[in-house]
Amino acid sequence: MSRGKREFLGLLLSLLLLGCRTSTPNHQTPPSINLTVSVAASLQDAMKGIEPIYREQKPTVKITYNFGSSGSLQQQIEQGAPVDIFISAAPKQMNALQAKNLLLEGTRRDLWHNQVVLVVPQGAKGIADFQELTDDQVKKIAIGAPDSVPAGQYGKEVLTALNLYGFLSSKLVFAKDVRQVLTYVETGNVDAGIVYSTDAKISDKVQVVATAAAETHSPIIYPVAVLQESKNPDAAQDFIQFLSSDAATTVLQNYGFSGY
Repeated sequence: MSRGKREFLGLLLSLLLLGCRTSTPNHQTPPSINLTVSVAASLQDAMKGIEPIYREQKPTVKITYNFGSSGSLQQQIEQGAPVDIFISAAPKQMNALQAKNLLLEGTRRDLWHNQVVLVVPQGAKGIADFQELTDDQVKKIAIGAPDSVPAGQYGKEVLTALNLYGFLSSKLVFAKDVRQVLTYVETGNVDAGIVYSTDAKISDKVQVVATAAAETHSPIIYPVAVLQESKNPDAAQDFIQFLSSDAATTVLQNYGFSGY
């Protein structure tokens, strides 16, 4: 074969290969999805523990948490905050959003339970139950603001059921959320505080001295729902479904929550 023919055939082969390459479809990476989840402060550690497990299953979904008191989160949503999912520490805040048609119909469900406990700084003496909060040696008691913090609402119910709320009103220090109550007790700025058992469990600076009887307060239920204005309703519902999975339940139980 002459040199010219060889060059011609070589050029033809190159063109054919180039055509094959350009006609091969591009395999693009699936677009990522961002989910904003507004969550009651008492769930902070547990939800952070759940997120990497979910990312393993759904690597294209990024979870962004917004933690705070349920009342504050409710107000943010009512004012138009871009939220996909809301997890409250009480039905009250979820009911308010549902009444305003801000929840995506059919997505609300109850997830977990909790308990109310009385905590004091680690090693502190002199307080063994709720009744002893009336002692003169007890000067300050931290509690979440009852109007906006579910833990404060439950705490007020407990003290009222025990006929203590009126006696203790001058000692109460109201906090913006349950984690602030925990901080007040940890630092010794108050003599005692009312928090969830799950909050007490994560701190080695406080000790539980009493657990409120179930009949002294409303059931502590954590409801969840997708917001009507969610930009990713399908992904949001998938995440809610995951929260009831065995993997997520194991994490929640490790932090002291019980399933609904």
